[in-house]
Order: sequence, then C-alpha cells, then structure tokens
Amino acid sequence: MSTIFLIVILIISVIIHELSHGYMADRLGDPTPRLQGRLTLNPLKHLDPVGSVVVPLITSLWGVTFGWAKPVEYNPNNIQNKRQGEFLIAAAGPASNLIIALIFGTIIRFAIGMNNVSAPFIQVCTYIVVINIMLAIFNLIPLPPLDGSKLLFALLPNQYGRLRMTLEMYAPLFILIVVFFLWKIVSPIIPFAFRLFTGVVL
Repeated sequence: MSTIFLIVILIISVIIHELSHGYMADRLGDPTPRLQGRLTLNPLKHLDPVGSVVVPLITSLWGVTFGWAKPVEYNPNNIQNKRQGEFLIAAAGPASNLIIALIFGTIIRFAIGMNNVSAPFIQVCTYIVVINIMLAIFNLIPLPPLDGSKLLFALLPNQYGRLRMTLEMYAPLFILIVVFFLWKIVSPIIPFAFRLFTGVVL
C-alpha cells in the first residue's frame, strides 16, 4: 500500500510540475498548452504510460519512486522574448516542486511541536517533501531533455545552438545516464534540502 501511495504523490507532483510549465507559457503569450487541454489537473491529460506507471512501479522496487508526465509543448514563436521565455517556462516546473516542498516542510516544522499531530500525517508530509525535492533536483540536471538543459542554453550565447541540437538527439541516452549513474552523485543533496525545509533530519 505504501508503494501505491508514493506513486500517487509522485503523479500529483509531476502533474503540478507540467501544469506550471503550461501556465507560464500561457502567461507569456503562448496558448498552445491551453489549446491542447494541458492547463488542468486532470491526470488523463498529463500521464505518460511509461513514465507515470511503468517506471514508478519498477523504480519503487529499488527503494526510490521515480517517474515523469508527458512534457508540456509550447510554441516559442508566440513568445516575445524567446530566450527569457524559455528560461521562465523551464524554471516554472522545478520551482513548483520546491514551493510544494517548502509548504509541506513548514507544516512539518509546526506539526512536530504539537502533541496531537499523528505520526501518519507527518509521514505523508515527509513523502511529499522528499518526492518534490527529488523532482526539482532531477529536473535541474543540465542534460537534455531535462529542464536544467533548457535553463543552461537559455543563458548561453546563440552560438551553442548547434551543440544543443546535437545533445538533444541523444536525450533518451542522457536520461539513462542520469538515472543509473549521475543520480547517485546528486541524490545526497536530498537529505540536506529536507533538513533545510523541515528543520529535522531525514
């Protein structure tokens, strides 16, 4: 039951992540996410059969629940400042996860000092904080197709456009590299961030 519960939290978190991308694009002048029906919390509009179901079930067997939703599409030609727009749209996803982690981390801070708060409630909040920290850190890794790469190339000069196109051709390979190799390097940030948000040791 705890595995299913973790997957539900993960699915909700990745939906909010993608929804944030869509809302930012819409706010900057691109109606594509809205026209595609992505500005909704309806899971059917966001879930990816592999990333939202198969991968979370498999990775949960390793003790880490991981997954993703369908990426939100947007048309950069509808945005006045394309570079700034790409940066803001890419940043919106990880930022939403960090805001969720901050909110529930603050709840944990206050709840721990209250005698009438149940342990299961604290545990649920802990799951939410950890999963959203994990999603933010993962997506900020600067490799395609992750948000971190979009943030990086939005800051780099246009001369790196060809390099970007080349790297994006190998996006599936980079995902495998991140999941199986790089994640072990960056994942120790999670306990540090958890203590920063909650004031307690994970």
